[in-house]
Amino acid sequence: MPAETIGRTELTDVRYEHGGDDHVFVELAEEMSFDANFRAMAITQQIRERNLDGINEICPANASYLIQFDPETLHPDALIEELRELEESVELTDYRWDTRVIEIPVLYEDPWTEEALMDFRERHQDPDSTDLEYSARINGYESVEAFIEAHSGQPHMVTMMGFVPGLPFAFQMVPRDRQIEVPKYVAPRTHTPSRAIGYGGAFTAIYPVPGAGGYQLFGRTPVEVLDVEQELPGFEESLVFLDPGDIIKFRQIDREEYDAIRERVEAGTYEYTYEQTEFVPGEFFERPYEYNRELVEALE
Repeated sequence: MPAETIGRTELTDVRYEHGGDDHVFVELAEEMSFDANFRAMAITQQIRERNLDGINEICPANASYLIQFDPETLHPDALIEELRELEESVELTDYRWDTRVIEIPVLYEDPWTEEALMDFRERHQDPDSTDLEYSARINGYESVEAFIEAHSGQPHMVTMMGFVPGLPFAFQMVPRDRQIEVPKYVAPRTHTPSRAIGYGGAFTAIYPVPGAGGYQLFGRTPVEVLDVEQELPGFEESLVFLDPGDIIKFRQIDREEYDAIRERVEAGTYEYTYEQTEFVPGEFFERPYEYNRELVEALE
């Protein structure tokens, strides 16, 4: 892979909005980009480190973030002034944060998502193709196998936790012109298996529970991303395992390994494979593929 940099996006017109009496929503850009997401990560991390009285919850989300606060302790105007100061002071070239590189095993073309997608072909753009066949074709890949290699070959960063508890959205860490892009179903499904790996727009999602959905279905992971009882290893501190800023490396597995991992999960003995590391946006922008390789090597 030749040396390649990721172009930087100039962010303008940052928008601050009140959400009722106790929320402030900040939109850093109208479209998702690495610049916007990394800036949201950096700003929200700085807010946590400043430990301001009155802030109850901080949620980075793609190119924006949301803060829930106590207006009796922290006036919204004072909070917005603090946020504006942070926005001006954060410089991604020099910034870094602690994160995890996490391995997520995936059985691509599994029988459970295969059954679901076949049940809803009339709601799909191409009823005669599977989701993987369709996604491979419209992205210019010669085979499903080549497409799977592209999806699993480079890591993804968790950019937000989604509209149901424990649902991570992840953006692949490659230059924008190398991003896989696929549309959602024409009409949503009424059923998607839990732990399904879906893809919509330029985002991978992991469905934590069964339910409706519209993302193209690629496979299924045997590991949980949500444990409401907090009984599984890795969930002692939170109902959800993944956090914004985590880096996912999908690893293709076969059915035999899927079943073996699933048995360990159900027995409560499976532990995620992950490594603590430091993410440096400036280095990623300068040499994305080399930097990705160094990140993933931590898992080995």
